[in-house]
Amino acid sequence: MSWVIILGLLAAAFTTAALLPQVIKTVKTKKTDDISLLMYVILSIGISLWLIYGLLTIDLPIILANSITLILTVIVLILKIRHG
Repeated sequence: MSWVIILGLLAAAFTTAALLPQVIKTVKTKKTDDISLLMYVILSIGISLWLIYGLLTIDLPIILANSITLILTVIVLILKIRHG
């Protein structure tokens, strides 16, 4: 595996992990008052587009990062819609 792929996987791991504290807190507390619905809608669209791009270019770090990130973002988005 090349160092470029390793760099991409590390970047993917850190940017994806950045969402975990928000997801965990939101799932535990069900409090979404301070979360922007519009921000999570726009973020979900952007992540979906990155995922499509990664699939079309067969870019493993982009596919992995955005698949996981999209799941985490949609969890918060659903909780925001349900409890917001």
